[in-house]
Amino acid sequence: MSEVATIETAQGPIVIDFWDDVAPKTVENFKKLAREGFYDGTCFHRLIKGFMIQGGDPNTKDESKERIYGTGGPGYTVKAEFNANKHQRGVISMARSQDPDSAGSQFFICFADADFLDGQYTCFGKLIDGEDTLAKLEETPVEMSSSGENSKPVGRVELISIKISELEK
Repeated sequence: MSEVATIETAQGPIVIDFWDDVAPKTVENFKKLAREGFYDGTCFHRLIKGFMIQGGDPNTKDESKERIYGTGGPGYTVKAEFNANKHQRGVISMARSQDPDSAGSQFFICFADADFLDGQYTCFGKLIDGEDTLAKLEETPVEMSSSGENSKPVGRVELISIKISELEK
């Protein structure tokens, strides 16, 4: 049985097919968090047009915590599972700090090919439906973040829910 994730955003749905064969622990962790509702009500807090959109920080459920967006996680980390798959448009990958084994819940979806990330970040799936939603997300206006990066979405980019279901053939 193959499963997919439907990421419901304010701009529409994105469906991700998992790469269980190359990142089994990462996929298992993402599915577990999604099934627990961990991601529901969060937002995408970082967006760089032509590169990626990042979400999965539980701090983003509370707008009063905006200054610490990008620092939250599930309270544990998952060992990196680098693989030969490429970071291309529509690929989902784990966000992390400098430590390769520091990923927990935050993830990003590529807007474009990002080969400089290959072998350094755990990519674990790819978009199979929702290209129109991904394009809408990429066009979200951004402004300067507290870290000085022009990547903070202007207005809240809601991640309503992530549902795991069987892939319909």
